[in-house]
Parts: sequence; C-alpha cells; structure tokens
Amino acid sequence: MPEIVAGQKAFSLLEVCRSLEKTITNRYGSEFWVKAEINKLNHYPHSGHAYPELVEKKNGVVQAEMRSVIWGTNFNSINDRFKQLLGEPIKDGIEVLLLASLDYNAKYGLSLHISDIDVSYTLGELQKEKQESINRLKKEGLFEANRKKRLALLPKRIALISVETSKGYADFLKVIDQNEFGYRFFHMLFPALLQGDRAVASIGNQLKRIAKVKHHFDAVCIIRGGGGDVGLSTFNNYELAKAVASFPLPVFSGIGHSTNETVTEMVSFRYAITPTELGDFFIQRFHNFSVPIQDALKLLKNKPKQILIEENHRFLQNIKSLRYELKAKMRHSKTSLNTTLSEFQHLSKSRLRKDANGILNLAEQLSRGSKSILNTASKSAQEQMEDLSKAYQRFQDSAKLDLQNKERFIKISDPINTLKLGYSITKLNGRLIKNSEDLKLGDQIENTFASGTAISEVKFKKNGK
Repeated sequence: MPEIVAGQKAFSLLEVCRSLEKTITNRYGSEFWVKAEINKLNHYPHSGHAYPELVEKKNGVVQAEMRSVIWGTNFNSINDRFKQLLGEPIKDGIEVLLLASLDYNAKYGLSLHISDIDVSYTLGELQKEKQESINRLKKEGLFEANRKKRLALLPKRIALISVETSKGYADFLKVIDQNEFGYRFFHMLFPALLQGDRAVASIGNQLKRIAKVKHHFDAVCIIRGGGGDVGLSTFNNYELAKAVASFPLPVFSGIGHSTNETVTEMVSFRYAITPTELGDFFIQRFHNFSVPIQDALKLLKNKPKQILIEENHRFLQNIKSLRYELKAKMRHSKTSLNTTLSEFQHLSKSRLRKDANGILNLAEQLSRGSKSILNTASKSAQEQMEDLSKAYQRFQDSAKLDLQNKERFIKISDPINTLKLGYSITKLNGRLIKNSEDLKLGDQIENTFASGTAISEVKFKKNGK
C-alpha cells in the first residue's frame, strides 16, 4: 500500500518494481519471437551463460536496445546448431530471430530470456544481404569491372591481405615460396581482420594502402583460412565488394570455403576455394610461360643438328646428280665437237678439191690457148715463143705457189690447229656463240678446247663495238 509522505501518496521503489514485474508477467507470460541484431554476444565460457546485447538499427543508427540472457544449456544447443548448419558458432554482428520471454527483476531490470534461435532465418538474412549487394553492383556497372583488368604475363609481385597467423596464409606462402620449379615471387603482407564487425573496414583500409603503391604490385590476394557462411558474411558486404570490384589491380580471393560464392569472390578477378589452390594458379601461370620456352631451347639445340644432317644428305645427292649431269654433258660435248671437227674437215677437203679443180681448168684453158697461139704463130716468131714459154712457166709457178698457199690456209683453218693456238669454241645449248650479246648473266656455256671441254657460268659480260 502507498504511504503518505509529506502530504503526498507515494509508492516505494520496490513496490513500483514489483508492480511492473506483475504487469509484465501477466502481459507477456508466454514466449514470443523477436527479430534483432546481436551487437555483442558476451559469452562467458566458465559459466556457459551468454548475455547478448540486442539492438535494432535503421540506416546504421540504433533505434532500440535491450539486454538478454541465454542460459548455458540453451546456449550450447543453439551454438551446436549454428555450427552444424552454418559451419561456424554464433557470434557478434548477425541478424537473428529468437524465441524469448520478457523478464523483469527488481534488482537487474528488464531483459529477454532467450530459449532458442532460428538458425535458418539467420542464413536467409545473409542471402538477402548478398543479393542486395549483387544488385547494387550490377546497377552501378561495377560487377565485372575487376575481371576486365589486365593481369601481368608473369604476376610475381603480390600484395597479400590476411592474418599473419592464418593457416591459409601459411599454406599460400608454402606453395609459392617452396615450388619445385624455382619460380621466385615478391610478396608483402598487409595484415587485416577477416571476420567480425571490423573486418570490412580493416580490409578496406588495407586496399587503400595498396592502391597508393599499386605500381609496386601486379596483383592483390585476399586470403583467409576457412570458415562457415556466417563468417563469410563479411565478404557479402556491399562496401567491401565495391572496393574489390573497382580496385585498380586484379584482386584474387582465396578465403577457404566450398559453399556458395560470396559477392567479393564474384567480383574478384579470380577466386579459389582454398589459398593452396590460389597459390597453384600463380605457379601454373609461370609454368605455362616457362614450358614453351624450355621446349624452344631444346628445339634450338637439336634443330641445327637435324638441319646439318638433312643439308649434308641433300648436298651429297646434289653432288651425285651434278657428277652424272657433267658426265652426260661431257659425252654430249665430245660428240658435238667430233661432229663439228668432221664437218670442218669435210668442208676443208671439199673446198680444197674445188680450188684445185679450178686451178687445173685454168691451166688447161691456158694450155689450150697457148697451143692455139703456137699453132697460129709464125715459126719465125721464135722469140715470142720463148717469151710465152717463160710466161707460161711463171704462170705455172704462180699457180703452184697459190695452190701451196691455199693448202697452208686450209691447214691453218683446221679447228684443231685453231684450238691449239689458245682459242676455244663457245656453245649455248648446242648453238655456236659468236657475240657476247647472245649471252645473259647466269647462262651455262660449253667451252671446247684442243684438249677437252669445260662448263662455265656467265658472271659478267662486256659488250664491245
């Protein structure tokens, strides 16, 4: 009952609290579903209890908040289902649909007693955030921007965003630093948080640092050591995905999971399920360049030997062919020369017989003329007869001398004698050549000498008047 204090009816604080407790118990006597965000989980492993701070935000501004409690038995059950369905325990910064009852305690105030959480709702909220990020990036024309970046032929300077103690980071370094082919990479770690409320800002800040020194790197790799879908919600964040999509260098992601792609992976230049697989990509990139070069070196070593063998065989074949052709041409030239000599000899003998017959006919005519003159001349012209006899003798001597000269000319004109003087007979394709104008550079000509035949090629010619 209220007391009268200073003339006024007044309730004690305990009475007010008990009244509130009674009212709340009567009004909220049964459990109900509440949608809220776990701002901070406040789990205490020694007791097993958790005291989540629940908030509701609008455009990033807190509109309502309330304390809550999850007793140890309920917390373990809920946490196990989170691990089973989402692959990760319940944590800060996630949207949840929880089953709770309202409790008011005079000493501890108002709070929600949480008995269960709908894990499927949390997963659905993650998918909703993911799709919203995808739609915004596509609308802004950024969704495929990073995939259109040009990757260096040999990307050996790599900026790494990871946690230094992450197993995924260690796995990646092991692949690229201890590769069996001896490929060498330069890499630099930009440490960042990859989970939790501060992960987006942490990764984004490191991307900004790398962008300032982008000329020192060929690519960026975001590496995480694994986790479930809740932990991956960071990589569905619009701001982080936008920073990756619009980054000036190709961005690779290896965040260690085998479930649905995150938005950050979708907009990355390339992503891998594990950091090890991502490291293998860079090794393979070098290998694809190295193997053809090694093959080319082997070819450069072996090809000259093969060419020498082939050319030597071809050279020997050409020599055999040339020998055969030379022998054939020599036989042909010898036959042609013999024919030419026979023609010259026949022509010379015919000409000699013709000239000798002419001289004899002339002598016979002179003889007949002389006899006619003698028969008709007077016996008294003894002196004239002597003169004619002398003239005839001179004529005979002259004719004999002329005949001897012609014989000597015919002998001198014999081709054999001409050839012996140092001259030669030149033919092109069996045809006698008398003028250099009948030849052109590169012609193969036959030169017949007194003692044999030679094949020559026209390298230079000079036409005279």
